[in-house]
Amino acid sequence: MVENALYIVATPIGNLSDISYRAIEVLKNSDIILAEDTRTTSILLEKYQIITKTVSYHKFNETARIEPFVNYLKEGKTLSLVSDAGTALISDTGNILVKEARKNDIKIIPIPGCSAVTALLSSVEREDEDFKFIGFLPKTKQKIKEITEKNKHENLIFYESPKRLVSTLEIIIESDSNRIITIGRELTKKFEEIKKDSIKNLLNHYTLNPPKGEIAVLLHKISLEKNSSSINEAGLDIDEKIRKLKKSNFKDKEISTILSALYDINKNIIYKKCIESGNH
Repeated sequence: MVENALYIVATPIGNLSDISYRAIEVLKNSDIILAEDTRTTSILLEKYQIITKTVSYHKFNETARIEPFVNYLKEGKTLSLVSDAGTALISDTGNILVKEARKNDIKIIPIPGCSAVTALLSSVEREDEDFKFIGFLPKTKQKIKEITEKNKHENLIFYESPKRLVSTLEIIIESDSNRIITIGRELTKKFEEIKKDSIKNLLNHYTLNPPKGEIAVLLHKISLEKNSSSINEAGLDIDEKIRKLKKSNFKDKEISTILSALYDINKNIIYKKCIESGNH
């Protein structure tokens, strides 16, 4: 281990066996473990007979405790930061401490481990590897609609509360009831459940079967190719509409914005058609 370093140690998200030997050794040999909730962390430490001192460090006291923790590190002590489950700084506390540690040239060492994001991604097939993780969704309907609409051509991953899951699906379904979604509930735990289906079907399921436990959601992307196919299937003569708008002196970007808003077609597809029409 490196002295005078801050270790960011990933902890299990449910199954306590999902922790590496390296993580256990680091926690055993740290001078102090900074824990989001010392009561939760104590369960893990007891299982692996780790007797290192723990100190609470969470969003309500992080600013007040920055100075003493940075001073400990400057004195040559080794600190480990853990969250209740998963990895600190990933929808959890830790940003301020890491920022201050870097300012003081203190080495930051990540100890990777289990993640709800990668666990969910590894359990379901996708069109491609790209994805976007946004943590927890905002609480207002308008913000949720904005985020999901803006990212409809991304594989979008977010965490959600079981109490809010149904209402969130009701908001998303207003835009596309056939959008494919994967919901992972209680990942790595005894009652783990992973379901992939249309939003409509999963909304019906969880309305009848209110969910419990931690939830991670993958909102599958709408591919640009499918968007192009939907133009043909709907019988839309986009090329003709582009010609008419060009005759009225609209620019390509303006045409893309107008037709995208009217027919829910990706702007990039329309813009490409605008460029192509100018080459004829």
